[in-house]
Amino acid sequence: MTYLALIRHGETEWNAQRRLQGSSDIPLNDTGRAQAHRAADTLADRTWDLLVSSPLSRATETADIIGARLGIERSAAYHDLAERHLGEAEGVTDYEAYDRWPHGRYPDIEPKPAVAQRGLRAIEDLARCHPGSAIIAVTHGGVIRAVLDSVHSARSPRIRNAGISTMSHDGQRWTVHTINGVELLPRHAKS
Repeated sequence: MTYLALIRHGETEWNAQRRLQGSSDIPLNDTGRAQAHRAADTLADRTWDLLVSSPLSRATETADIIGARLGIERSAAYHDLAERHLGEAEGVTDYEAYDRWPHGRYPDIEPKPAVAQRGLRAIEDLARCHPGSAIIAVTHGGVIRAVLDSVHSARSPRIRNAGISTMSHDGQRWTVHTINGVELLPRHAKS
């Protein structure tokens, strides 16, 4: 069984200002660093075999803070874990984006299915290359939601900064256990 913790990076100034970051490389702020330390404390109750991240600095710094606390070095940055490119909407506030594009169709936005496909490709690669390992992957809210929505077949809530969502792979399929640290209720078949 491969165990995976998907962690959203800590807060940035653009998060605090409610600006859409997408693939823009915005660093953590002090709040984000504190969130990364708290996430590391939460993760300290088990042994981890591998730590990877998105190549964007807010994710690499979050991963490095977590790794320092857990005694594990970040071994790789996966391009497939980078945040969704939001096109012309990057850098504008939520309100400005809604004002300009009320239906959320930002010019040059990366399609959501493409984000899900590359996110799933990254975690499948991790499970295939590191079977039976406990893996931490620090990435972004859009990628995490796309992956969780694909695996869980339901719409996930907003992923909070430094939120921890967990999954396992049994060699056949992924199972989602928690989203933002909240355990999922078992899904029952409809009669």
